Amino acid sequence: MFELSGKVALVTGAGRGIGLAIAQTLARQGASVVLADLDERAVLEEAKRIEEGGARALGLQMDVADLQAVRAAGERVEKEFGGVDILVNNAGFDRILPFLETGPDFWEKIIQVNFKGLLHCAHVFLPQMVKKNKGKLIAISSDAARVGSTGESVYAGTKAGAIAFCKTLARELARNDIQVNIVCPGPTETQLIDDMSKESEMAKKVFSSMERIIPLRRMAKPQDIANAVAFFASSEADYITGQVLSVSGGLTMAG
Repeated sequence: MFELSGKVALVTGAGRGIGLAIAQTLARQGASVVLADLDERAVLEEAKRIEEGGARALGLQMDVADLQAVRAAGERVEKEFGGVDILVNNAGFDRILPFLETGPDFWEKIIQVNFKGLLHCAHVFLPQMVKKNKGKLIAISSDAARVGSTGESVYAGTKAGAIAFCKTLARELARNDIQVNIVCPGPTETQLIDDMSKESEMAKKVFSSMERIIPLRRMAKPQDIANAVAFFASSEADYITGQVLSVSGGLTMAG
């Protein structure tokens, strides 16, 4: 367990799945957590449960694709918590479709959420860390960004962009003692995967084969991803920046 007492963490896409597991994990380790999501009811309910467990929490409705909404959230967090120490950019959107069956509206939605959402949150919340001369940014990318993934061309492109963006931020913000790292999940048991499998025969075939081809013989659980984020958020990772960590059960391995 990592010690995060006195830290304020904001997690996007915290209403369910990986984001929820991250928020719960950081709260258990002592952080005050801000849960941000489009689903206001979900984050309000979870924030209440976290507070009942003894940690400070705030649920905020926030669309990462809307810069003004992110700015409004930033103002509230700074007023109520004095700014963030840890920013976890987790919110994302994906659908499995061959590229030639997609079009501009589909591309734009993925880019707005997965890439511009990261830009918006970084632009609003990093200055709060710069003021403190200390902080952590952890972006949730994907192993699709590292090796490609059939049916996820635009998604993989945005997630690869997130990696390059965060590596550059790591260089620019090192002087402020802000570490920027990236976690790349492999296929993870979430509602999003269930939804995609119901909507697409291609997705159903892809995900049904995962347990056979992943060396550890199972898909990731949200907690597996949350554990990696907790490490990057902790003081134990103070000398690690600009790094990409795959959490995929061995599905992809760096050379």
